[in-house]
Amino acid sequence: MLMHNIANVEIDLLTGETRFLQTDIIYDCGQSLNPAVDLGQIEGSFIQGLGFFMLEEYDTNLDGLVLQDGTWNYKIPTIDTIPQQFNVEILNSEHHQHRVLSSKASGEPPLLLAASVHCATRSAVKEARKQLLSWSNLDGSDSTFQLGVPATMPVVKELSGLDIVQRYLKWKMD
Repeated sequence: MLMHNIANVEIDLLTGETRFLQTDIIYDCGQSLNPAVDLGQIEGSFIQGLGFFMLEEYDTNLDGLVLQDGTWNYKIPTIDTIPQQFNVEILNSEHHQHRVLSSKASGEPPLLLAASVHCATRSAVKEARKQLLSWSNLDGSDSTFQLGVPATMPVVKELSGLDIVQRYLKWKMD
């Protein structure tokens, strides 16, 4: 199965907000039974994955059980959190006799493509940390950090190094 995906994000160092600027997906559906349905499945699955990797927090108890089971605390992607530019191209490969009517699944695999948004966010955080360290003349060689799932605004804000900015400003004022 051929799938390619590229994600471009931008993070706000002061708030931790991650803006999903662009996502490009190329997906091989075999011989699509219905390109409109496949396109909807690809886009919907990707957005569901984006929610999983970036937005959906679940409070758990000490046993690991989810505390909320309703929709009041469920943060799904909305029109302002989906990629600003969302490009999906469907490839139709040749006939294959071992697939149902030569078609391939288009629902679940694109969900995992949203990991590219998480990886792009991690790269942006890493660059922000390097830049902030260079401003304060500190050695930025150890930029190891863990960006968990979901990579929510508070997590991105903390890992981006806002405390470094605050230390730098304090140092400048002293």
